[in-house]
Amino acid sequence: MFRVKLVFWGSLVVLSGLWLAAAPDVFGASGLFALRAFMQQYTGVLAFGMMSIAMILSLRPRWPEGWLDGLDKEYRLHKWLGSGALVLSIAHWLWVEAPKWAVGWGLAQRPQRGPRPEIEDPVAAFLSGYRSAAEGVGEWAFYAAVALIVIALVKLVPYGIFRRLHRLLAPIYLALAFHTVILTEVSYWTQPVGIVLAVLLLAGSYAAVISILGRIGAGRRVPGKISGLTQFPGVRALEKLITLDPGWPGHQPGQFAFVTSDPREGAHPYTIASAWDPASRQIGFVAKALGDHTARLGTQLQVGQPVTVEGPYGRFTFDDECPVQIWIGGGIGITPFIGAMKARAAAGGTGGKTIHLFHTTAEVDEEALARVRADAEAAGVTLHLLIDARDGRLNGARIREAVPDWRKASIWFCGPEGFGAAIRKDMAAHGLPVARRFHQELFQMR
Repeated sequence: MFRVKLVFWGSLVVLSGLWLAAAPDVFGASGLFALRAFMQQYTGVLAFGMMSIAMILSLRPRWPEGWLDGLDKEYRLHKWLGSGALVLSIAHWLWVEAPKWAVGWGLAQRPQRGPRPEIEDPVAAFLSGYRSAAEGVGEWAFYAAVALIVIALVKLVPYGIFRRLHRLLAPIYLALAFHTVILTEVSYWTQPVGIVLAVLLLAGSYAAVISILGRIGAGRRVPGKISGLTQFPGVRALEKLITLDPGWPGHQPGQFAFVTSDPREGAHPYTIASAWDPASRQIGFVAKALGDHTARLGTQLQVGQPVTVEGPYGRFTFDDECPVQIWIGGGIGITPFIGAMKARAAAGGTGGKTIHLFHTTAEVDEEALARVRADAEAAGVTLHLLIDARDGRLNGARIREAVPDWRKASIWFCGPEGFGAAIRKDMAAHGLPVARRFHQELFQMR
């Protein structure tokens, strides 16, 4: 998460610094309307810059995934950037409108202006001809973007509707790009702030076009068919096995993929719960009925049904040098560890690591638990099974008691975010270097 925060705040600092270098006269602005002109430009540059980076990340690019430690962190950054762009866009709109309100309320006086001088720069003259159109387009695009970002942040609608609405942000972004090109101070474009803004604008516009065409992740999609379905009623979960056509590059334990079973619903992310065998080309997922889409899977899916799998994604791959690993799977968070145990068993060795798996669950399905026990035994993993009603909640003290050499361990956590934060804080308080050895999957793609 440190790098996510670094990119988020770093983008604000860098864009602010570049803008200040281009507009040092802001410190000498006299009066509300003089300051307004500067702040409109400043908030506009920041808002559009953050929106551009968010749009680029929506392509699910590979190059930042390793540095940010997974696509889940990319999506968290995407969400933060969207939130930041929302706040800054509102600030931009207020700097446009609030001074006019102040004049109407008698709190400020509009400065007297004489006739505007003729624009001699041909580029500036050309852009000024579209100023009125850009203002109108920008205003309505702003209203639409605010509505869509709020819907995304507060989860007002089911995922399928959200997905279709969220794709509208791509054409809205292009409208705001037009607004930005026309209304950005012309002198900025020959300075570092303008160059950076132009690069972001071009990259963001490319991402918007790819989104409109429905081509995000197209190069990583592989068709397949459902080859097996198993219900686990006690935990409201469904295991689906998919036989893929040739083209899947293979995956590591703990990675995830986007699966499309209904084109109208679109792709949903699921952690892969199987090891990869190129001979069988079979991949497994376990979905829990947590929302409207996953609740319907048991009745909608059928063996032989065609599906599309896109991936693999993620860096939750258990790759470190620690001789001991502590795996913690809360509820459906057990899924990546199932895949890891199957891969470990298939490899026929322990890799010299001692592994303790803590699986906590509030719901019980004996068949599902029997499978977890069998996987753990086959993989040589020590299983600690905790049923909430019977055993109480897992905490750092219980982990340290069960794993005497915990100081040598890394922790791999998948489950409710608050639960993971509590374990992380507790282990840090007892001296575990969590910045390097606590790995948490932020499996929220919305």
